[in-house]
Amino acid sequence: MFALRTSVEQVELGGELAPRFDADGLMPAIVVDVETKKILMLGYMNADALEQTILKREAHFWSRSRKALWRKGEHSGFTQHVESILIDDDQDALILHVVVNGPGSCHVGFRSCFYRELELPDGVTEGPVGLRCVEDVPAFDAGKIYEGLANPTQV
Repeated sequence: MFALRTSVEQVELGGELAPRFDADGLMPAIVVDVETKKILMLGYMNADALEQTILKREAHFWSRSRKALWRKGEHSGFTQHVESILIDDDQDALILHVVVNGPGSCHVGFRSCFYRELELPDGVTEGPVGLRCVEDVPAFDAGKIYEGLANPTQV
């Protein structure tokens, strides 16, 4: 499914997918809502996740916390149907344009995983930078949807 990387010209201007994964075998993938153009999440794909995503047109990722392949929405049912995939110039980062089959993409319950904004200071500040919500109301009740499952957030 993937071409071997043979030259800079082939990677940057060629017509074959020749992805480069990092030392952990992963590639970042930004997920964007097709309709709203809002960024929903950032995930990581290994070769298997990318292959499954291409073949099934449903977003698959490598969970770094669970150390396992997972299909987005496999527990919630809020799958991501892939409409298109962009790859950057050196083929080591992806953008997926998706249709979410449900109210949200974030395991916390919001439509987007990017539901908070940094409060940018005017100058030097003491203490941590603050955060403010840009999505005031969760899209779904994460407690009910993911009841009994371990939270993937690491402290």
